[in-house]
Amino acid sequence: MSPPCARGGNCGPKPGARQKSGRAHCAVFRSASRTPSTCAACAPNGARRSGRGRTPQADAACVSALKQLGARVMGKTVTTEFAYFTPGATANPHRLTHTPGGSSSGSAAAVAAGMVPLALGSQTAASVIRPAAYCGVVGYVATVGNHASRGIMPLAHSLDSLGFLARDVADVQYVQALLGRAASAAEPPKRPPQAVLAIDGSAFGTVAPEMLALHQRAVDTLRACGVQVECDAGELLGAEGGPAWVEAHRRLMAYEAAQTLAFEYNTHRDQLSPALSALIEEGLAIDGEQYDASRTQRDNALARFVLVMRRYDAILAPAAPGAAPEGLAATGRPDQSRPWQWLGAPQVTLPAGVSSCGLPLGLQLIGAHRNDHVLLGLARWMQDELGWRGRVPQPFD
Repeated sequence: MSPPCARGGNCGPKPGARQKSGRAHCAVFRSASRTPSTCAACAPNGARRSGRGRTPQADAACVSALKQLGARVMGKTVTTEFAYFTPGATANPHRLTHTPGGSSSGSAAAVAAGMVPLALGSQTAASVIRPAAYCGVVGYVATVGNHASRGIMPLAHSLDSLGFLARDVADVQYVQALLGRAASAAEPPKRPPQAVLAIDGSAFGTVAPEMLALHQRAVDTLRACGVQVECDAGELLGAEGGPAWVEAHRRLMAYEAAQTLAFEYNTHRDQLSPALSALIEEGLAIDGEQYDASRTQRDNALARFVLVMRRYDAILAPAAPGAAPEGLAATGRPDQSRPWQWLGAPQVTLPAGVSSCGLPLGLQLIGAHRNDHVLLGLARWMQDELGWRGRVPQPFD
């Protein structure tokens, strides 16, 4: 069953209610001995609105691996419809009238409220990074392809990636090392960055003044710590600029979502939300040649990204346009994460500040492909040395 939500009730559907499907979301407890003791994991595919009552016959691969390592299953958290934009019942623990983000809304809220110290989610656009930022917790998205996706409801196969949400980077490092079968059992490392490329996010969409100010303070702080910080992203973004990356991600996601959800659209179209139906229909209007062209566009951008990242330990950018928006009917804009997920790069959100109205603000670090352990080490240094830690919401402290 789903764990209680930030509203104090149960986040699952009311008796007799119809629930739309989401992905696998899981929470893991870690004992003082650093051995996982319990796991709040989930049915891998969720209960589909188009197939209510469906019981999966096997755990998702990530859940199975955690069980094998000693984890115990506790329950399933709420996610959005098919991991897209239509939200469930979860509220933001810091303010119940504001969104927790999505799609990994229940996972982020459960960690923020102190129900569990670590939870699993998945990301295709901003499904881990944005909820982590809005709920004031650590969010990590693995390099696309780093972890087995069997049993996780897909949305766009070339974009989907497993992620973790936690209150401490060390917990993320520990579980990431377990699932990745790290060769060494030594304490996960942390180290300061030597060089960082700072991008304030305005190239990808409108960013709130408070977020821009937080990003600038972070740049100043890193420079004061002796880190070389460069703010010119022209070489990386190229002549096409940031908006082209955001749009390219959106269209690629639409094409692949139309492939993934063909059965649901063809047989249960009337049960899908307007937003999801519109995404699928946009994807159906994109032909194979256009899809191939978009993948070539990504290959070209990826070549620049690989070249640029040889000079930097990480990119520092906003994790969301600002604090969590008011209202529960939407999950906020994903544009600050779309470019990095399009490139398949690992990402980590840290709770780096608080808005004027008391809501969390998150910054994210983006690393080179398959350099996840290095990126997490940098994030842990920033968390511990710069004090970038979240706070427990008052109703739950």
